[in-house]
Amino acid sequence: QVRLVESGGGLVQAGGSLRLSCAVSGRTFSLFAMGWFRQAPGKEREFVATINWNGGSTDYTDSVKGRFTISRDNAKNTVYLQMNSLKPEDTAVYYCAVGRRIAGSIASTVRMYDSWGQGTQVTVSS
Repeated sequence: QVRLVESGGGLVQAGGSLRLSCAVSGRTFSLFAMGWFRQAPGKEREFVATINWNGGSTDYTDSVKGRFTISRDNAKNTVYLQMNSLKPEDTAVYYCAVGRRIAGSIASTVRMYDSWGQGTQVTVSS
């Protein structure tokens, strides 16, 4: 059974930084793409960032490009999301997810992921 546990969320002022972590167990982490999504109250879950199975390729939604960085440590079965220059509109519950395919490429749609964490709250005050 795959298990994902996010951590690192919290309350931060606009312009501040947070680093989210997602520890994965129950699957050979290094074989699968990973993604970060977020969901604000009353809104649909949206793509934030993705990284392919070996870390060689990444992609981001336009609103976070240049501010957020996704990375992975396959030795620790962990994916990270470094978030800098945070804005109030970044406030949401952030979820990590494991891709469906072995040696999967980057993916920005929910249907390309089959296991999800419980989420971690990020709140950015103005």
